Amino acid sequence: MNTHASVVVIGGGVIGTSIAYHLAAAGVRDVLLVERDDLGAGSTSKAAGGVRAQFSDELNIQLGARSLEAFGRFGEEFGHDIGLHRVGYLFLLSTPEEVASFEAGVRLQNALGVPSRMIDPAEARRLSPLITTDGLRAAAFSPDDGHCTPEAVVQGYAAAARRCGARILRRTAVTGIETRGDTITGVTTTLGPITTDTVICAAGAWSRSVGAMVGVDLPVQPLRRQIAVTEAVPGLPPDLPMTIDFTTTLYFHSEGPGLLVGMSDPDERPGFATDTHDRWIPRLAGALEHRAPDILELRRTGGWAGLYEVTPDHNALIGEASSTSRFLYATGFSGHGFLQGPAVGEVVRDLYLGRVPFVDVTPLSAGRFAADAPRPEVNCV
Repeated sequence: MNTHASVVVIGGGVIGTSIAYHLAAAGVRDVLLVERDDLGAGSTSKAAGGVRAQFSDELNIQLGARSLEAFGRFGEEFGHDIGLHRVGYLFLLSTPEEVASFEAGVRLQNALGVPSRMIDPAEARRLSPLITTDGLRAAAFSPDDGHCTPEAVVQGYAAAARRCGARILRRTAVTGIETRGDTITGVTTTLGPITTDTVICAAGAWSRSVGAMVGVDLPVQPLRRQIAVTEAVPGLPPDLPMTIDFTTTLYFHSEGPGLLVGMSDPDERPGFATDTHDRWIPRLAGALEHRAPDILELRRTGGWAGLYEVTPDHNALIGEASSTSRFLYATGFSGHGFLQGPAVGEVVRDLYLGRVPFVDVTPLSAGRFAADAPRPEVNCV
């Protein structure tokens, strides 16, 4: 094994593979990605696959829109079919506060070139005929959004990174980061030591322990989220949007001939457990009975659990540590990491190379919490 790398990327999900690709494609030599399991085996493979630019935070809108462009050309650029369905995202809004918040969001999104719009409940039901409109005040919709297959994106980036000269070590855990003073000198792994002066943490829900290796606090907590898959739905519209009942966090989109269904569980406690359980089903059934009762009649055919990587303000941590040279990080996306993966790879490449990124991510520094400057994202479930 080559025991030197110019940069070590820790984490083989969409963020890590995107970073590795963008670095290698920019001519950075000896890029090494280290993944403790198989590529995409962490949160990425468990994601619902939604891609969107409908956010309340200007930075997230820009990161989402840039990534949508990349997803749109992914097949042509990398030769990988990622199953992209540009069917839109539909947020269903039931309170005056939600409507006001999304109206402000749509104005900001439009100013940044995102074609989102507010619509009435009748149009929402035409777009997503499985819903009922009882209690709905309005909805927000953007036709550019949609969903695709997370594993295909990871494999596409990984293959492209290898073609550009990057190396990938699977089933290899990083057990420590070596420093001399405030300078990184290497990483220790289960396959042995690797000398390097740069580490990029893209370890998702496991990032806090990686940051601790160099004394950097990355306030990321793992939180289990579950998804159910249904049997085939007769007459399922091919253009059914990703539909989100914002009040309850219920969401669904087409998954093959059936539906993928999920929602948050306020009773879930932080931790690394990814086994499935049925304790969330009564709450899910209640939300479906109110907003999409026909889905209750469908048989569950499968499902899984994965981890959100949650920060205190439900926004990402992107930047470079000031206390240790050179430790960069891109983590804590709180449920919207997959959809921002392409743009984040660009941004971290530019931070590494000393370029000015297309968007200023300084407000997403991990130090914002110590500075009492959180940056909350509202449009998350």
